[in-house]
Amino acid sequence: MGDGMTDGSRPDIQAAKDKMQTRLGAGREMKRLTNHLWEHESVHLMAAGRYGGGTGLVVLTDRRLLFVMDGMTRKTIEDFPMDKISSVQWSSGMVLGTLAIFASGNKADIDQMNKKDGKQIADAVRARLARPAPAPIQPAPMIHHAPPVPAANAPDVYEQLRKLGELRDLGVVTSDEFEAKKHELLSRI
Repeated sequence: MGDGMTDGSRPDIQAAKDKMQTRLGAGREMKRLTNHLWEHESVHLMAAGRYGGGTGLVVLTDRRLLFVMDGMTRKTIEDFPMDKISSVQWSSGMVLGTLAIFASGNKADIDQMNKKDGKQIADAVRARLARPAPAPIQPAPMIHHAPPVPAANAPDVYEQLRKLGELRDLGVVTSDEFEAKKHELLSRI
């Protein structure tokens, strides 16, 4: 959690605040935002909005999208980790708009957002979602279960031979298994 500092001592929060078109209804949340942040979490964008019947602050950090309402009698904190968000949708009228967040099979609507502030957050989330995820590390293929390679795909045969040679060098397959599979692969070219 944060250390209770006010937003003035956090340059990331101040920079996000400076980008906001309107802060109406979110002043209290901005002052107490550090209480809701994780350690080393950095704020990128903020916008005032209404969610669940209360007006508060929408915050995009390097790790999640967060809605904070820190009222006198009622407090609401809803967070949407970036890896749980499948998509966002932005719709707006002349001045205000609605950010729809689709996460973990649910939909959350944050409305009454300033048109520019909300679109900026929606675009930033979309850009993050569009980044390719790191490729998972695949285990070495089992030689006995290698899929057949069509003759038209000769470069794949060479790639399989290369991998097969690596497996032999690592001691995963014997020299005899290597030679048998090599002969089978070469016969497909």
